[in-house]
Amino acid sequence: MIDLHRLLVPTDFGKSSDNALTYAIAFAQKFGAEVWLLHVVQDLSLFIPEAVFITPPPAPPVEQFIAAARTALERVVARLNVDGVSVHSEVGVGPPYDEIVRVAREKAIDLIVMGTHGHTGLAHVLLGSVAEKVVRRAPCPVLTVRHPEHEFVHP
Repeated sequence: MIDLHRLLVPTDFGKSSDNALTYAIAFAQKFGAEVWLLHVVQDLSLFIPEAVFITPPPAPPVEQFIAAARTALERVVARLNVDGVSVHSEVGVGPPYDEIVRVAREKAIDLIVMGTHGHTGLAHVLLGSVAEKVVRRAPCPVLTVRHPEHEFVHP
């Protein structure tokens, strides 16, 4: 028998993440599980090549991004208003797939539910797939949810 006690939902606050959260809430209600909502703040210097600039560009302090992420997570949790489901939020800093796997290990997560952007071809090669890296490294099963082309959650 499958028992789910803790679900992790990584979010970038996009439609794919919202759709994954819908699935996670449905599982949480069905199994009486708690949900951990995670947003990862990335190091922007990875996306700004220093070779283009004479001096590195000034980047906003990471604390500003963390504070903004916490505020956004609080809004998502408040918007949920789901009775009987305990929803926790956390902000990580670093490469998204590393942080998702780290939190899954630390919180003893039973299932990661995450959205995919569905990049193909060159976009997939250049951008990579966070979901793919998480599936390969996660300490637990991973349910990837595409944008609702095929909706399996009944209203």
